[in-house]
Amino acid sequence: MDADLAIDSEAVPDSLREREQWVCWREEDRDGKPTKIPVTPGAGGFASSTEPQTWGSFETALEYTETEHADGVGFVFTDDDPIVGVDLDDCRDPETGDVDDVAQDIIERLDSYTEVSPSGTGYHVLIRGELPEGRNRRGSIELYDTARFFTVTGDHVEETPGRVARRQDALVAIHREYVQDTYTEPASESTHRSEGDEQSASGGGVDVDVDLEDEELLEKARNASNGEKFERLWNGNMGGYDSQSEADMALCCLLAFWTGGDRTQMEQLFRQSGLHREKWDEVHYADGSTYGEKTIERAIATTSEFYDPDAGDDTEDRDTTSVESSADARDDSERSRAYLAEKNRLLSERIDDLEATLEQKTERIDTLEAEIERLTDELTTRDQQDGQSQGEQAATTGGSRSESETQSVWERLFGGRSE
Repeated sequence: MDADLAIDSEAVPDSLREREQWVCWREEDRDGKPTKIPVTPGAGGFASSTEPQTWGSFETALEYTETEHADGVGFVFTDDDPIVGVDLDDCRDPETGDVDDVAQDIIERLDSYTEVSPSGTGYHVLIRGELPEGRNRRGSIELYDTARFFTVTGDHVEETPGRVARRQDALVAIHREYVQDTYTEPASESTHRSEGDEQSASGGGVDVDVDLEDEELLEKARNASNGEKFERLWNGNMGGYDSQSEADMALCCLLAFWTGGDRTQMEQLFRQSGLHREKWDEVHYADGSTYGEKTIERAIATTSEFYDPDAGDDTEDRDTTSVESSADARDDSERSRAYLAEKNRLLSERIDDLEATLEQKTERIDTLEAEIERLTDELTTRDQQDGQSQGEQAATTGGSRSESETQSVWERLFGGRSE
C-alpha cells in the first residue's frame, strides 16, 4: 500500500470497526479512468457489496492492505445496519484544504464523523439514520445506505465528532434541499412562474422589462418602504444577519426585485455595494460557478415578485413590502427550523449517551454473570473434591477400627490362656 494512503485506524469509529462489513480495494484503470475495485480481504478475489461471504473484519481488511494486492479498506452499507454515507466530491482543494460552501454547510449540519477521501478532493460523512425515498444523487453529492461501499481513510476532520451520530432530521433536510429538490437547478424551478417566462437575452433573468438606469434604480430602492434596510445592506452593514453570506443573499433578493431579475445589472450593482468582497469571484461549486454567480442565481429563484414600472408607486411600495415580508418570514422559518434542528440534535446526543451507558451496563452484567458461573463451577468442583476426600478418610478409618476390634476379640478369647 502507498504510504500516502496509510490508514489511521485509531480514528475510525468503533461502531464501524466492530462490524464484519469490510472489504479492501485497489485502484485500476477502466476505460482510461482510475477506478476503485473491491477486493475480498485475505483472499484477494473480487468482492461484492451484495455478497457477505466476500467481506471480513476490519482487522483482516487492514492487515491485507499491507500486501501489494490492496490499496485501502472500505465499509459496505447493508439493509441490516443504520449507517448512511454522504459522499461529497470535488469540493476540497487538496493543497490548501479550502472547502466550497455547499460541502461546508452539509458537513456542519450533519455534525457526525467526517473524513477526507483518498484523493483529498472530497469528504465522506457517516451518520446513523434512514435514507429518505427518492433520488440519491445530484451533481457531486451522493447518499448511500445499501449495496455500496465507502473507501475509509481515517483522515478525520478534526472539527467533526469522532463518532457516527444519529442525524435523521438533518439528513432529511439535506436530501430535500440538495438532492431531491431542484433548488440548485434554476432551469427546472420555473413551476412557480408562467410557462411563458424565459431568461432574457440581456442578463439571463426573467422576462420583466424594468429598464432603469443604475442611479434611478438605487434612488427608488432607497425611497421605498424598506429603503432603510436596502441602504444598510448597500453600505455593507450586516446588522441582523448571522453571517455575511445571509446579508449578501438579502441584498441580492432586493436587487432581483428592482432589476426584474436581470443578472447582468444585479452583478454590476452588487459590485458597487459595501458587501462586495474577494469571495464574490471565487469558484465554490463543482460546476465551475463562482460564489457570486450562485448567490444571484438563488436570489432570482426565490424572488416571486418583481418591480413593475407601469403599476405606479402604490404597487412599488406594496411589492417591496412583500419582498421584505417574504424575506422576514423566511428568516423566521429558518430560525424556527434551526431551533428545532438544534433541539433534535441535543436529544439525539442524549439518546446516544444513554445507549452507550446502557451498552456499558449490559457488558458489565454479562461480565458479572460469567464470573458468577465460573465461581459456581469452581465451588461445585471443590465440594466434589471435599466429598471424595472425606469418603477416602472414612474408608481408611473404618479399616483400622475393624483390625483393632478383631484383635480385641482375640485378646478376650485367648488372652487368659498360656501357651
